[in-house]
Amino acid sequence: MRAKTVTEQARRAQIVSAAISVLAEVGYAAASFKLIAAKAGLSSTGLISYHFRGKQELVDEVHAEVTRVFAAFVLERMDLGTTAAEELRTFLSANLRFLAGHRAHTMALHAVRAHVSTADGEADRAKCADLLREGQAAGEFRDFDADLMAVFVLALRDGVLARVGTGAEVDLDLCERELVTAVELATKRG
Repeated sequence: MRAKTVTEQARRAQIVSAAISVLAEVGYAAASFKLIAAKAGLSSTGLISYHFRGKQELVDEVHAEVTRVFAAFVLERMDLGTTAAEELRTFLSANLRFLAGHRAHTMALHAVRAHVSTADGEADRAKCADLLREGQAAGEFRDFDADLMAVFVLALRDGVLARVGTGAEVDLDLCERELVTAVELATKRG
């Protein structure tokens, strides 16, 4: 595989950025290389085909980019010196703050989620379950199946993602308060 030049990397990033915008605007089915090329200011769809073997490779790269941006956003807000309960609350709040501040990324992620060729949900579930176990070991959380509770917690978060992804107007401050409260009630002792 040949080394990518800075120009090639910049062009790929330009295409991915345009694809995120187009996916957010029109969804997966209607997102075409023609629309993406126009959004990117490219003279031809051939420039997209030069950098990506097809729609699947581009969709996978969009998913990877949104996931990278999301992970950096959430991790930047995490304070690893806090209790597990505070860390879980911060994690959930950061997820909702990302949705509020990165609407196009959120909508693009929702649009491509069912079409990516790699599954990434298992890593999220495992990390969440580990955090829940830490809270149980520290006496912060009640006794429950941490793997199953992680599924519930992430399903609640993903429900908000799905709602935002449809383009519906969502009060994310209210969603954040309710999500944090629901998880606190589900996990708290006594």
